[in-house]
Amino acid sequence: MTTELTVDLESASELADAPFSRVCALTEIDSDTPEIGRYAGVIDPIWTIGDKVHGGTMVAASAAAATEWLRRTAPAQAAMFPISASTDFLGAPDPGAVSYEIRTRKLGRQIALLDASLIQDGRTLVRTAFTFGHLDDAAPRYAADHAGDMPAEPSATALAYDERNPMGKLVHVAEGSAVAIDTEWARFLSGEQSEPRLRLWIRPRAGDEQDPDVSAFFAMMAADMSPPVPMNLGHFGWAPTVQMTTYLRRRPAPGWLRVIAHAREVGHRMFDEDQLVIDSTGAIVAQSRQLALIPQPR
Repeated sequence: MTTELTVDLESASELADAPFSRVCALTEIDSDTPEIGRYAGVIDPIWTIGDKVHGGTMVAASAAAATEWLRRTAPAQAAMFPISASTDFLGAPDPGAVSYEIRTRKLGRQIALLDASLIQDGRTLVRTAFTFGHLDDAAPRYAADHAGDMPAEPSATALAYDERNPMGKLVHVAEGSAVAIDTEWARFLSGEQSEPRLRLWIRPRAGDEQDPDVSAFFAMMAADMSPPVPMNLGHFGWAPTVQMTTYLRRRPAPGWLRVIAHAREVGHRMFDEDQLVIDSTGAIVAQSRQLALIPQPR
């Protein structure tokens, strides 16, 4: 059952300026089991693809809940942040009220392990195993040319996700951020076929970008922003994710994030998709790898 949301004037203003902050805003729930943290949250309808909640948003929201629990229960590890997330999608939540259950598996000086479950209507729909550590905060000792010829901001031929194009009508995440796709790579938009690769740009709203934690969670979300790359091979429809692993390397610099997605192999049943998130300085911020089923018409 979908929970109806009532938005007052104050929350409407927050939704306009810092919509992803609302995803990361949590209320602790009393727990009968001291070793389990419980939180309540809301995922607004704008964080959907079609009528279901966007997968990367659920990973980021679960990361926010796990971070809250670690900071409350382990002050010595409070400077740690989720650097890896291994996610299984057991179901497809509707936008609205959700809750999270967090369990600590290990506390160490360099690494902590926590498990998070996203729950709706009494069902665990997303399960994520998080590794916490310390983010990189210095220039890399070595860095390849990740972005190639992709500019730091949307090019003149980039197509913005808005109501004037089919991607904007489907990807409601663009209502809570700025998103544009590179038409040079997205040949499916013009009815052509090409390599299974896509590029796009995404930027959070001003209020979200100014919060260091929220901007980092937003970068984790962005690592799942590319459409399924088999679209360039003519495969359209819902592509259920079998499993996804997300890495967060560092906090993003202000500005646009570049997302570059590739597949190494597209089979008859499954395909892999790697996504790389690069900030305005050219540094890798986040990465993801997922195994998904070939899109089938819904």
